[in-house]
Amino acid sequence: MFSAPTYVARRRELADALPSGLVLLLGNEESPMNYDGNPYPFRQDSTFLYYTGLDQPGLALVIDTGTGETTLYGDDAGLDEVVWTGPKPSIGDRAEVSGIGSTSARSDLRNDIQSALQRDRDVHILPPYRDAHRLRLASLLGISAHRSGDFASERLVRAVVAQRSIKSSEEIRQLEEAVKVTKTMHETAMRMAAPGQTEQEIAARVAGLARTGGGELSFPVTCSVRGEVLHNHHYTNPLLAEDLLLVDTGATSSMHYAADVTRVTPVSGTFSDRQRAVYAAVLDAQESAIEACTPGTPFRDIHLLASRVLTKHLIDIGLMRGEADDAVAAGAHALFFPHGLGHMLGLDVHDMENLGEDYVGYDDEVQRSDQFGLSALRLGRTIEPGFVVTVEPGCYFIPQLIARWREEEKHTRFINYDVVDDFVGFGGIRIEDDVHVTSDGPDVIGPSIPKSIDEVEALAGTDADGA
Repeated sequence: MFSAPTYVARRRELADALPSGLVLLLGNEESPMNYDGNPYPFRQDSTFLYYTGLDQPGLALVIDTGTGETTLYGDDAGLDEVVWTGPKPSIGDRAEVSGIGSTSARSDLRNDIQSALQRDRDVHILPPYRDAHRLRLASLLGISAHRSGDFASERLVRAVVAQRSIKSSEEIRQLEEAVKVTKTMHETAMRMAAPGQTEQEIAARVAGLARTGGGELSFPVTCSVRGEVLHNHHYTNPLLAEDLLLVDTGATSSMHYAADVTRVTPVSGTFSDRQRAVYAAVLDAQESAIEACTPGTPFRDIHLLASRVLTKHLIDIGLMRGEADDAVAAGAHALFFPHGLGHMLGLDVHDMENLGEDYVGYDDEVQRSDQFGLSALRLGRTIEPGFVVTVEPGCYFIPQLIARWREEEKHTRFINYDVVDDFVGFGGIRIEDDVHVTSDGPDVIGPSIPKSIDEVEALAGTDADGA
């Protein structure tokens, strides 16, 4: 964890942003996989981590915004637990390393919250995303579990989003640590990409490297020759010479800060002319978008810039026609690019998404579009120094989407369906990096991960056995 003063300052800033009352932050509990004694790997709630640094189950934090007093609720490990898991720090020790002023037993939390409510004090909570939290909030607040999200405090949500959106220098170092491991993961996948390999073997090696690096996977690996499936978590295909292998993965740092990077490798070792043209289109769109990640620019404008750059290339290839600006305004490009350009990144791979995507990615000035493709943009608001965002344009040939649009005669003014049909089976290409927005402009986080055509071809298939 960071030093105690970091967490003290974060909690003080949060308290100062809210009216008098209590902030209740629940840590996560163990979650059974198939019975209580066999839990999923524990993952602490990211907001609880942000304000305490404490990475253990069964904890809760209360901040009195009027007095600034903080209380950590939890129980010390009993002898039975110590026998199975070894000794653990006491609740008092945990509070001390986080700079928390007082502690109390887990069982005291309900009485303390009920006492505050009886004195007409506001209790601010965040929207729950686990059923265990819904049930506990129901007990603590005396509300219905299925309506617990209705009691979430918008002021608390907005205050947390404002604070967590701006990454400190020590957070950037954590993200650099995560990208450093992710570089090894991607270069290994590129080297292993060769005919006769399987998605499963490469995905397993990539996942193991995340843990070897001291963290975990940020999210389940996408490792697929069917790159047109945006989040493809099935690893059943063999690699054939004509395939493109798309790998979208990232490691976490030891403190759970997430990397999220995507690369595509020609299994043959060399891009075909058709693959090279589409890859160059996506790379140009990505590099243009990264260059545009400057403070004061709405991220939606950067998404649209990437869309126009991609569309110009698709017109040159013959897949589209007409004027690129008109095609993008109409949404015709979304046949090939049906998702958003990127999202916030931090302790969550989609940072703070549990707090509400529109709170994180939009504001009063930039509202979410209802146009297909653009509506999937998770981040549209104006970016500021300290933001960390992903930049990940793509180009995909999704058979079902192509068939539906052709049947409906959608955007025939801009789409050359005869040529598009010839690309069915191509797969998909996405190129993604993590970008720190600074007052001096964009800074791609961490060491460079090969992505130029020459760099990728130089690595492709050079260690097919993954030795």
